Amino acid sequence: MTDQQQQIVRVGQIVPDFEMEAFDPTKGDFTKVSTATLKKAGKWTVLCFYPADYTFVCPTELSDLADQHADLASAGAEVISVSTEPKFVHLAWQREEKHLKNVKYLMAADPTGKVSRLFGVYDEASGLALRGTFLISPEGKLACSEVNFYNVGRNAAELLRKVQANAYLAQH
Repeated sequence: MTDQQQQIVRVGQIVPDFEMEAFDPTKGDFTKVSTATLKKAGKWTVLCFYPADYTFVCPTELSDLADQHADLASAGAEVISVSTEPKFVHLAWQREEKHLKNVKYLMAADPTGKVSRLFGVYDEASGLALRGTFLISPEGKLACSEVNFYNVGRNAAELLRKVQANAYLAQH
């Protein structure tokens, strides 16, 4: 199956294995993130796809996510932002953009668009990802999905509510 024929994961389905390189702002270094590692950690995973670094909506949106990061972690969630930019651009952007100074979550790189295609947010015409937010259960099942066009950002407080609600329902 080619990338073009790749299935898109839907809510309620197990997320197929993937791996991406990432910039880790807490260590100032690069790492890898994979479904295998995420499942092993037993946490909820929040994937936040965005179009590109150095754009006008993205830094404020990712800053808002950084403001909610501690509460998301307390709810048992690992936050990972994803764009089709290389990991080196994430490093430079996080260091240069004042809005991103508090970002502590991984910034994953999907330069081939493989993972963006898996979640149905890859725009073939531009090579960018739409603003997609996906919540994956500790068992690897896609629990929640939201996709916005390029110019509409997310509400991180609402994302926190969704994580807390899903975690509560899973426990009860």
